[in-house]
Amino acid sequence: MKGCELVDRDLYKLLSRVSKPARYTNNEINAVHKDWEKTAVKIALAFPDVYEVGMGHLGFKILYAIINNRDDALAERAYAPWVDMEEQLRSAGMPLAALESGKPLKEFDLVGFTLQYELSYTNILNMLDLAGIPRLAAERSENDPLIMAGGPCAYNVEPLADFLDFVVLGEGEEVIHEIIHEVRTAKDRELSREEILERLAQVPGVYVPSFYQAEYGEDGSFAGISPVKPGVPEKVTKRVVKDLSQTEYPKEFVVPYVDVVHDRVMVEVLRGCTRGCRFCQAGMIYRPVRERDPELLKGQIRQLIEATGYDEISLTSLSSGDYTCIEPLVEELVAEYKDRGVAVSLPSLRIDSFAVELAQEIEKARKTGLTFAPEAGTQRLRDVINKNVTEENLYEVARGAFAAGWHSIKLYFMIGLPTETTEDLDGIVRLAHEVLRIGRENRTGTRRPEVTISVSSFVPKAHTPFQWYGQDSKETLREKQAYLRQRLRRPGIRFNYHDVETSFLEAVFARGDRRLGKAIARAVDLGCRFDGWDEHFNMEKWEQAFADTGVDPHFYANRELPLQEPLPWDHLSPGVSKRFLLNERRAAYDERTTKDCRGAQCTGCAVCFVLDVENQLVKGEEFHA
Repeated sequence: MKGCELVDRDLYKLLSRVSKPARYTNNEINAVHKDWEKTAVKIALAFPDVYEVGMGHLGFKILYAIINNRDDALAERAYAPWVDMEEQLRSAGMPLAALESGKPLKEFDLVGFTLQYELSYTNILNMLDLAGIPRLAAERSENDPLIMAGGPCAYNVEPLADFLDFVVLGEGEEVIHEIIHEVRTAKDRELSREEILERLAQVPGVYVPSFYQAEYGEDGSFAGISPVKPGVPEKVTKRVVKDLSQTEYPKEFVVPYVDVVHDRVMVEVLRGCTRGCRFCQAGMIYRPVRERDPELLKGQIRQLIEATGYDEISLTSLSSGDYTCIEPLVEELVAEYKDRGVAVSLPSLRIDSFAVELAQEIEKARKTGLTFAPEAGTQRLRDVINKNVTEENLYEVARGAFAAGWHSIKLYFMIGLPTETTEDLDGIVRLAHEVLRIGRENRTGTRRPEVTISVSSFVPKAHTPFQWYGQDSKETLREKQAYLRQRLRRPGIRFNYHDVETSFLEAVFARGDRRLGKAIARAVDLGCRFDGWDEHFNMEKWEQAFADTGVDPHFYANRELPLQEPLPWDHLSPGVSKRFLLNERRAAYDERTTKDCRGAQCTGCAVCFVLDVENQLVKGEEFHA
């Protein structure tokens, strides 16, 4: 195997032949370089997308810091090389390597992939190929690294089961220490690969797919999955951090030399959401809600500003406007940093008057855009999906925003939701026209008001009340897009919509089982990678991959699942009970809403009982659903 220095020299020869060579050069500010020979456990954190995307991922940053804070472990980074760099690596016969040391991924003890998005699955296999690591877990030798994965897609990881040695469900801040301990112990004792996996399978939250066997019915339906290795749990339940204020958090971020996504200071004000939108997987799998202490947040921000020099602070979470101390926190941050040219931003805003007040406070430092997500066009359908906002809420926000000087509002909607009718599509059109009218009546500047309508297609996700509902056919979704496009053609309104084919493929894998693994492998062989990128997505190749492997993708994406049928993800638990999901499904069809348990009584999702944890609010008495 080539030495690190020789690999680096060889790598630099390739950089003049690729776009954005700084993706591959290493030595960014705050990158951690540890002594390889003196460190017991070596972990490559692998993000299955291009550098610019992976560098913006907060979970990746957190694990990088936690691992490198240990004396006995190191973490280095690897990203999916863009297609031009892949071509150069293959032509030169060079393996995919980590940035920090230039060591090939094959030389690490662990390679950990982030499972953020279903359309990155082909990149995972392609990165294994480039690293010279066998795709299939069953074909790896004692000298190959263990391939682990975690992230939201872990809650139905079955399409990737054959390629992964083990999977972590839930939050990684604590379990990563246990994993490192087990791997170091196994190395000291010279345990076999199988023995290491047996030990890891006893760690709460760790799932070893090879220790389970899936069964299928004569009609092709999934019939169940059960352990084949004695002593492993029948159901793997996620790990959860009880007190977010006590967890480790980076004191510095790696600062890149190229523009990347979310290139700013990010602090996580809270984790989890209990608003209970019935289509939203994140709202189910990240429960319960735990807030960080505001004084701790301000300290983290100061450290990160000093360490990075960034000029923007992002208060991140699933719903930062729900943070019970958000108003005083924003006021204090704006006051502290406005004279330094540092802006404060929120990734999402609630649809209420409080959102405009927050936006006005932020605007004192720098103008930011306003984006809201009504999700559905009528109150009936918003009740079905448990989106507890009204048209008047939206109109109130629009009046306040335009009157305060904003000229543009973006509204997110979803089509193909359960029980949707033409009337619901007409509701999207009506809302768009009314918000534009409000803008024209309330504008204060010279710029004409503008409303952007962005429409995505519903994708049924595991562990949600809508997991049993089939996705609309591609033809139906295209018809709905055309219906809206025709009715939203007017000055002042922009209409954007997502590609139907990618939403279809996302649905296939979101509800898939292990039989999809062979289709993923075939797609990679046919040249599929970067499927989430429009310029590289190729549905024809995917259709060939499905045909070559005898897989019917419509069986997974479009079929209504019988309530009594076992689901491929039943053995992977986020703590939310299936009974709760069934009750919420019933409430959806009855057009009944469920209140947020932060401001009301327990809704019976079971997370707090299963995980021995509860909602943690800094100012619980001040939460208003």
